[in-house]
Order: sequence, then C-alpha cells, then structure tokens
Amino acid sequence: MNRHAIAHWQGTLTEGTGTLDVQSGAFAGQPYSFKGRFQDESGKSGTNPEELIAAAHAGCFAMQLSHFLAENGTPAEDLKAEAVITYGPAAGGGFEITQSDLKLTGKVPGIDEGKFKELAEQAKSGCPVSKALGAIKVTLEAKLA
Repeated sequence: MNRHAIAHWQGTLTEGTGTLDVQSGAFAGQPYSFKGRFQDESGKSGTNPEELIAAAHAGCFAMQLSHFLAENGTPAEDLKAEAVITYGPAAGGGFEITQSDLKLTGKVPGIDEGKFKELAEQAKSGCPVSKALGAIKVTLEAKLA
C-alpha cells in the first residue's frame, strides 16, 4: 500500500511559499512557508512538515493502542493522544527533529493503570510511525482519565 502527498514550492527558502496536497483530499492547497515553520510559534500562519509528523504520530499511536486494548478485552471508550515534535538548529548546520513526546489520556473501563501503561508502551514502540521515527527519542506520558 502507498500513500502520497504533493509539495509545491516557489521561491527561496526564506522568502518562498508553498502548498501541500494530500491523497485523501483532507486538505488541498494548504499553505506553508519558512515563517510558519521556523518563526511563528503560534502555528497560525500555515502548516509545516513537523506539525504533520506530529499529527501522523499521534494518530498512528492512538489507533495502535486501541487495537491492543481491544485485544486485552478492555476496549477504549476514549483516547486523546497528543504528539509534540521538538526541532531546531542542528550542530552541523540546518535544522533537525530531535524528539517526539506522546501525551495520552484514556478512558478505558475495566483496566488498571499498570496494564494501561504497559499497553501504551507497546503501542508507542509498535506503531509504524514510531518505528519510522527510530532515529529520534520518543517519550510517553500515559494516564487514565
């Protein structure tokens, strides 16, 4: 199976602008820019690759965990997963992603905190996006609601 996205960029790195389109059509012509990626801490001036990696990581992790919880006989009522991607200047120049921090709150009837955290750790290491992010540190903070 393949998934795809298209990035269209015009201009220089700092003055140029681009748009992103995804296969599903969830967004088309989504703007992105140097400012939105490296200068706008509010994140309101357009998307960026790091934000999209965070969305992919949170979504993949939540789906993987929901599967493990169902297999355990304790299906989740609600899972809220957040991924925070840390990136900044690299030692040798340019920028790099250094970490993804997963924060999870789950409403899972019939499970104790220990088993919930155990399954969350398994999902963290087992989801395909976590595996793809193997070059960086991935942390997890999990709690029951």
